[in-house]
Amino acid sequence: MRQALSGIVSKSISPLKTIMIIAMAVTFVVAGAASSFAARSAAIVVDAKTGKVLYSADADGRRYPASLTKMMTLYLTFEALAKGKISKNTPVVFSSKASAEAPTKLGVKPGGSVTVETAILSMVTKSANDSATALGEMIGGNETNFARMMTAKARQLGMNGTVFRNANGLPDPGQFTTARDMATLGIALREHFPQYYGYFSQRSFLYGRQRINGHNRLLGRIKGVDGIKTGYTRASGFNLVSSVSDGNRRLVAVVMGGTSGGSRDNQMASLINTYMPRASTRGGGDLVAKADSNPIKALAKVLLPKHDAPTPDEKPVAVAEADTAAADDATIAQGDSEDEDSAEAEAPKLVAPARKVKTVIVSAPKVATAQVVAAYAEPAPQAVDPVKTASVPSGWAIQVASSPKQSEAQAFLDKTTKQAPKVLADASGFTVAFDKDGVTYYRARFGGFGSKDAAWKACTALKKKKIECYAVQQ
Repeated sequence: MRQALSGIVSKSISPLKTIMIIAMAVTFVVAGAASSFAARSAAIVVDAKTGKVLYSADADGRRYPASLTKMMTLYLTFEALAKGKISKNTPVVFSSKASAEAPTKLGVKPGGSVTVETAILSMVTKSANDSATALGEMIGGNETNFARMMTAKARQLGMNGTVFRNANGLPDPGQFTTARDMATLGIALREHFPQYYGYFSQRSFLYGRQRINGHNRLLGRIKGVDGIKTGYTRASGFNLVSSVSDGNRRLVAVVMGGTSGGSRDNQMASLINTYMPRASTRGGGDLVAKADSNPIKALAKVLLPKHDAPTPDEKPVAVAEADTAAADDATIAQGDSEDEDSAEAEAPKLVAPARKVKTVIVSAPKVATAQVVAAYAEPAPQAVDPVKTASVPSGWAIQVASSPKQSEAQAFLDKTTKQAPKVLADASGFTVAFDKDGVTYYRARFGGFGSKDAAWKACTALKKKKIECYAVQQ
């Protein structure tokens, strides 16, 4: 730049004027960079009692959610808990895929497990990517199905600008959201699951002998803040959703695309201090309608052609995809993580300003829509029973029964567990559907055995209790 300027500046111009010209040019470049950074940020403040938007800045612009994605993973986990499909003590088995997720994570080895409650705590504090994937696989059967469930649930909640591709928020160019949608989800979590919402105020928890501290530094710093979630990747910048309660007033605020954790936290604190006094002391009742119990209609909205989309109708639009150019963005790297402390120390390159990307037409999924919708219909046969453990543990399993009724197979699992609690202490029960001569049957199995010998040993112990079984490899 100095050489270019020197070619323009005449020798007749005094040194002082030359310095002024250079200063003006530098100011212009810096201002341009600052405007780019400003363009990538988004924020919204919503009165959580009335739904009134008190502040908005590009609230409907597309942003990468990063680990804010885990809010939806937790929503579906809370829903499964509330319906009795799982309990806080249900073992969450970590597949090879879950164990291999990028940090931050708990570091559970393939085949290992933690309880549902431990997985929840690790997500709200450490933002553990491996726990999110493991939970998604357990509830959805596999992470791809779980991501479809997440997007379908988003539509049911009115989050029309959001598409999920995974359970943890690690970079995926097809996964996006808006500040407005994240505020909706934050409100829904409190309204629909007040019995579990307290997890979001957890600042640390014990994992074995290790004390794991959380990333949400506003807890305990700003009066009334009781959650919810932080998020960071290089592509997204620093994100935060906060719920604040002060007397009879309540806010949910969202900041996305911060240039650092500190600046994001300061912006959030400023928004809370400014708009909390303006929130209403009246109001009440749910602002976000609970999702209906039948997921087929919502799933169809996600997978079937959208005739109201701002694109031609010749081809079906499966979901609104991010501009494929985003996939070439160097900031979307598989090595991205949600380690805010490391990110601050490494001064991440937040070079690609987030922008409103165009909606493009994509082909429908290779799997027929009817097949995908049927996969969520109940009581359609599934490869795995989502009521108990929707994820088939890898490795070896033991089969104890087979029945034409899924309820009978599940009842046999429960009975066997009560008869041999010590033998099956580290195992997890599940059912597997199969067809024979046009009839659907359900195998009752216990998984989680790391070797053939371990499965045989458990089976031998069960036989001593007059429980027939045999070992099978998954």
